[in-house]
Amino acid sequence: MFSALTLGLAASLASPAMAFWRMPCPGNLIHERADPIVSPGQISGHVHTIMGGNGFGFDMTYQQARNSQCSSCPITKDMSNYWVPTLYYHAQNGSFISVPQVGGATVYYEQRGGPNNDQLLAFPEGFRMLAGNPFLHTYNDTFEQQAVSYACLNYNGPATAETHAFPNNNCPDGLRAQVYFPSCWDGVNLDSPDHKSHVAYPESVAYNDGPCPASHPKHLISLFYEVIWDVNQFANDWYGDEQPFVWSSGDATGYGYHGDFVNGWDVPTLQNAVDTCLADSGALTDCPVFELYDDSFCQSCKIPPSVDEQVDGVLEFLPGCNAYNDGKTVGSTQGCVNNAKIGQPETFYTDLTHSMGWEYAGCASDNYFTRTLNGYSFSDDAMTVEKCVQGCSAKGYTYAGTEYASQCYCDNSVLSGRAPIPGVMGQCTMKCNGDDGEYCGGSGALSLYQKCGGSCQNAQYGVVGNSTSTTSATSSGTSSVPLSTGTTGATSRRAVHRRARHGNRWDM
Repeated sequence: MFSALTLGLAASLASPAMAFWRMPCPGNLIHERADPIVSPGQISGHVHTIMGGNGFGFDMTYQQARNSQCSSCPITKDMSNYWVPTLYYHAQNGSFISVPQVGGATVYYEQRGGPNNDQLLAFPEGFRMLAGNPFLHTYNDTFEQQAVSYACLNYNGPATAETHAFPNNNCPDGLRAQVYFPSCWDGVNLDSPDHKSHVAYPESVAYNDGPCPASHPKHLISLFYEVIWDVNQFANDWYGDEQPFVWSSGDATGYGYHGDFVNGWDVPTLQNAVDTCLADSGALTDCPVFELYDDSFCQSCKIPPSVDEQVDGVLEFLPGCNAYNDGKTVGSTQGCVNNAKIGQPETFYTDLTHSMGWEYAGCASDNYFTRTLNGYSFSDDAMTVEKCVQGCSAKGYTYAGTEYASQCYCDNSVLSGRAPIPGVMGQCTMKCNGDDGEYCGGSGALSLYQKCGGSCQNAQYGVVGNSTSTTSATSSGTSSVPLSTGTTGATSRRAVHRRARHGNRWDM
């Protein structure tokens, strides 16, 4: 008997070559309990890993998505948001440890018109949808469940078949979680009470290609996510007879994987790409419709967390007090307190406006070979923001920047093209070696402070989807959004959220 995966593959191979494009999103915006589709204006029931435009928020409209000032994905006309649950390792002592991603995510747009070669439509303004069900712990052979799958990556072989549940073996090159969205639309509703009924999978052939049912006659461009998780970090920590990973919803079977999508495209651009970008290479550069951000800009697109709770690292309970559920047993959440609230966005700078007369100008990019600030530099294993600003001020400089937890740079101007980009938070998320309550830049990222010339105002980065405004201090350097003229890669550095000590080693 052939599996559903085999039949789906056979259906695809039996068709002519199909056009598609593959969008590697090299970073993510945030890990947080936020879901403007299912829980608008509230904390979500579980943690999500969120990619796309920085207009994302706890409640958002199409226009707020379009108001994004950057995206962690490279197509400049796409400010959509893409999100999935976050993966955790369930330790033998009962604790949960966040699993890092390998890169960000890969989003596929596929032109699959079914046997009648239907006209394909772009997602309309205001459109949103879900795929999958976080509450499933068993499998049945519906298209909705066939659309969720896992690839256990082992580039040295042997290759293993994809599964619908978590694979019960280690994946040396990562666990790739996959979800395929419905591609048939009722043509009327942009959403529905369950966020699914306005869309449907094809009525026959395969979940990823087939004719649309009469109830949902409009054929949309197909959407497919891949996210790779670095499970090999836990290869020596397996115990018992079952795999040790669990989604943030508490699902330990893998059947509860799901994905969310909020459209933020410039719709005419997307429709133009659907109609004219017909290469089967998947390369974004084969579609002349697209202008692309470069990888470093995508990686710098972040939003600050607004829920004061730990979601990364070692946790006693899953955030939201979600119980571990492997389909046979349900774990205890006794003692778990779920009282987190949405508050003001976290700030990643130190306020020196009153104490020292300096303001935070934002997160600037830096490079080992051509420094953003070139006047003077020093390192200190006990670096703080105050220590750096004091050191630069004593030398007569008006700019000070901390980097890589222990480094300080000074100058009276900012290298052209390196100034913080208004509205872009950047990757200045390393804790200072001398004070883990302060942030001292990052890898290739400079927490930039400027001596106030009059009134002082720190650059603020709120949540655009909650209508929180963004302001930026004036800088003497020029600022521009970096665009890519080549292909975009899928690998990225992870933002560092832990205390880092590197002595006097200079950031490369």
